[in-house]
Amino acid sequence: MILETIEKMKTLSERSILELTSAHEAGAKVIGHYCLYSPSELAIAAGAISVPLCGTRNDPIPAAEEILPRNLCPLIKSSFGFAVTDTCPYFAISDFLVGDTTCDGKKKMFELLSEYKPMHVLQLPQNQDPETALPFWKNELYRLKERLETELDTVITQENLQKAIKLLNRERRVLKRLMDLSKNQPSPISGMDLLQIKFKLGFFPEKEDGLSLVEDIIKEIEDMVSEGVEGCSTSAPRILLTGVPVGLGSEKVVKLIEDCGGVVVCFESCGGYKKVYQVDEDADPMDALAKQYLSTPCSVMSPNTGRYDLLSQLIGDFHVDGVVDLTWQACHTYNVESYSIKKHVKEVHGLPFIQIETDYSDSDTEQLKVRVEAFLEMLG
Repeated sequence: MILETIEKMKTLSERSILELTSAHEAGAKVIGHYCLYSPSELAIAAGAISVPLCGTRNDPIPAAEEILPRNLCPLIKSSFGFAVTDTCPYFAISDFLVGDTTCDGKKKMFELLSEYKPMHVLQLPQNQDPETALPFWKNELYRLKERLETELDTVITQENLQKAIKLLNRERRVLKRLMDLSKNQPSPISGMDLLQIKFKLGFFPEKEDGLSLVEDIIKEIEDMVSEGVEGCSTSAPRILLTGVPVGLGSEKVVKLIEDCGGVVVCFESCGGYKKVYQVDEDADPMDALAKQYLSTPCSVMSPNTGRYDLLSQLIGDFHVDGVVDLTWQACHTYNVESYSIKKHVKEVHGLPFIQIETDYSDSDTEQLKVRVEAFLEMLG
């Protein structure tokens, strides 16, 4: 079901780049970031606008492959391709970039990106040990804070940082409320609509405008549920999608699942439930940011036990019928970790599991369709 407010959000989000450009021309600084590990609170507390920049479209990849190896993951190639082709308005308008060493491909790509924009790379620890990794990570956040203060000629005060934490905690609560709607059986919203709302929310220059719209969508859907209006079929298998992040332009597998009769009720990835943890508002702001961001259960961490805990929680909360693990080609950490995730899903929860390894192109769509259809038939 397509709601009127969802359509309104699509229209308004398309105007967001115009509003962002106007704000930039009026003197606002724009900070582009590439990963969930980058605390946007620091950029906001510095008085800047924070925008996500990870590439999710296939179009700029051929240009990126003229410089980067072809056997890199599509997310890296798409991100770099947007820069070299100057086709991403959010990259073009960014005054400063923040990246994280979440994989070898990304950290070497960031070296090349620094030729296009001022760049700061956060050196990410490879585990979440509170005695060794946390102090190191906190120091990295202080390095970023100092760099932002220098680049933007400002001082990030504790008061502004606390306000930024409260604002982004509100965004996380709204996102969680939105995603929790799919706990209803049947789900009142499709995975594709959920994906569109989550993706577009990140580009509103005024966060409160986007959050108000999402709250209107939540209210509409809650009313729909109370009136007994069904958004998805009662017979549609309920799918939890785990693995790599998905955005508009790289939604191929989500669309395939739903075109074949299933419904994605839960996104566990860093655009989904990994993104909704609250930062402690009562603790020292830098301590709280370091602790919460480091706890993100990404496959780059070794071990990555938090991902198993999160999956177990979500499998129960959303009453899923099966788990699809999406891996971008050449994303080694997610690809290797898939074996252990499969064991966890099947042995602990007794649920069907399938791993899909693909890229952003349409070349394997028909092959994937056959696999997805067979998986959903097994669930039915």
